[in-house]
Amino acid sequence: MKKALLIIFFLIGFNTMAEKKPNIIYLMLDEWGYFETSHMKNDYLITPNIDKFATQGMQFTNAYAGAPTCGPTRAVLLTGLHTGHTSMRSNDGYSAIREAEPTLGSMLKKEGYVTGGFGKWGVGARGTSGVPEKHGFDEFFGYYDQVHAHTYFPEYLIHNGKEVPLKGNSNQDRYKGETHAQDEIFEQSIKFIKKNKDVPFFCYLPWTPPHGHWGIKKDDPSWQLFKDKNWSAGQSKDTDAKVYAAFMHMVDRQLGEIMSLLKELDIDDNTVVFLCGDNGGEPYFKNEEHPHGFFAPNLNPETGERFRAGKGSLYDGGLKIPMYARWPGKIKAGSMSDHMFYFPDIMPTLADIAKTDSPKTDGLSILPTLLNKEGQEEHKYLYWEYYRQTALRMGDWKLYRKRKESSWELYNISKDIEELNDIAKSNPDILKQMIAITEQAHEDIRPGVIYDKELAFKDRPKHIKKK
Repeated sequence: MKKALLIIFFLIGFNTMAEKKPNIIYLMLDEWGYFETSHMKNDYLITPNIDKFATQGMQFTNAYAGAPTCGPTRAVLLTGLHTGHTSMRSNDGYSAIREAEPTLGSMLKKEGYVTGGFGKWGVGARGTSGVPEKHGFDEFFGYYDQVHAHTYFPEYLIHNGKEVPLKGNSNQDRYKGETHAQDEIFEQSIKFIKKNKDVPFFCYLPWTPPHGHWGIKKDDPSWQLFKDKNWSAGQSKDTDAKVYAAFMHMVDRQLGEIMSLLKELDIDDNTVVFLCGDNGGEPYFKNEEHPHGFFAPNLNPETGERFRAGKGSLYDGGLKIPMYARWPGKIKAGSMSDHMFYFPDIMPTLADIAKTDSPKTDGLSILPTLLNKEGQEEHKYLYWEYYRQTALRMGDWKLYRKRKESSWELYNISKDIEELNDIAKSNPDILKQMIAITEQAHEDIRPGVIYDKELAFKDRPKHIKKK
């Protein structure tokens, strides 16, 4: 009898282990450009762990952000709605999504996942309807107001709505301090993974580097690699480009530590990891020798072709992002996909991975592509709006308008990746069809709420004017 009971308990335990839902880690780097890795032939940056990650999973060559700036792109990612439907479309830092809206956090929490976020939230400051604790996150540590994240040496970070002082920092100098915010955010990321290794977890990592005011501790090992570089880069400070490169190495180093930790905890095979940028690259540190920016985030070093414009624009330079996914035994190592997708697709994809239902979104699950299976749906169109700009992608066609009083521009991306040859006049039928879709895709915004204006503005740097 005892032997039979032991067998039953063993089988129950075995089945429980076998049926454990996969852990999900979503790491998003702020302003990381499409060509800003060494495996993409960037001569200045050192990213061995990202390069290795690319060989162990799938690289997407045709991935688009949800928006061209920090706040709106996070709203799209977290809610699965494009910017014609989201409740937060500005980039002021504090504006919020609505309180009752489902997010990646609330969807996965209902399915039994422990949910944690570490980094830059960006879809609701404290004192608003958009805070993470109202949207399914058991824990969030970092910056709520995304403008708060413009310094790596803030006086404090926020943990579940409460201020956590950072030793030796002040608001007087955004470049210097004793405690580096990314170090603290990374440590909390690690603690969360270790703490929840035995249960399904969703670890959302919207890290700030390499974006921001480029302050770094002088003893940081990544800084040591670049501090003596003799770079002339048209910089606002003579160290900025070197710190930017150090930041890319820093997050690469930290990614490597996370991947090693997954193996150490014996959860690597049951963890799917996504790695992406949050919007198109910014051509920082331009000079005569580097007209596309010192690190040329949107310039293909092999062909000389460049995605047009950059962050803040709805040309492809503001939207094209690096995107990778790794899941041992599920996603084929070293694979590449030209499937066209964007941030609204993440929510239905994670729902499929967790084997749960997704809230209504503007996205399509890309799980068939990830698993190299048939049945992948294609978008009829991708839609964006940002302040006065509007853009639509339909197959190879890309529609763009700078403002309402401007003329519509039309490009065939398969023939004109740089969006330089406007063919609107010669394709009136396509133009008319796509304009009609933009009118259907837009709805008036129903924004979130600021409950406590004083608290909502408290985390903003002193130099930022309060509205």
